Amino acid sequence: MSDSDWTDRIAGERMAVDQRFNEQVKASSFSSQQWGLVMTAVEFEIENPGDPDAARIVADTSKLSSVMPEMERVANQGPMGGPGGEQSGSSGGGLLSGVKDALGLGGSGGGNKQQEEEAARLAQEYAEQLQEKLVSNGRWKSVCEQAQG
Repeated sequence: MSDSDWTDRIAGERMAVDQRFNEQVKASSFSSQQWGLVMTAVEFEIENPGDPDAARIVADTSKLSSVMPEMERVANQGPMGGPGGEQSGSSGGGLLSGVKDALGLGGSGGGNKQQEEEAARLAQEYAEQLQEKLVSNGRWKSVCEQAQG
């Protein structure tokens, strides 16, 4: 479909938004590796591409649940990909484990839904910043035309 055409043609803008968006990722509960997983599951679409004034980029987050098990595995890894909290036995995982538990990201399983909702919210914020970047670069109308086919 033509959707991939327009997304392929905005690589420069995506890279610029990625750099700016790093601060929001750092302020979230996600590591940069986890955010990378989120972005592999998110697809961007343009709603109403025929009317650039009304059009907007939306994040299709319907596939996020497919990366949640891997997100948890990444969260449980220690530095450099080694074992994390489970290595410390029954005494708990230390400060990082305590912070994750407080945020609802511990091994209880309830954190997955919260994390998925946070990922969807951040992905939409990313989409909005991407659109702002395209508008400021004067490329929004041409990208809408490409998305329309």
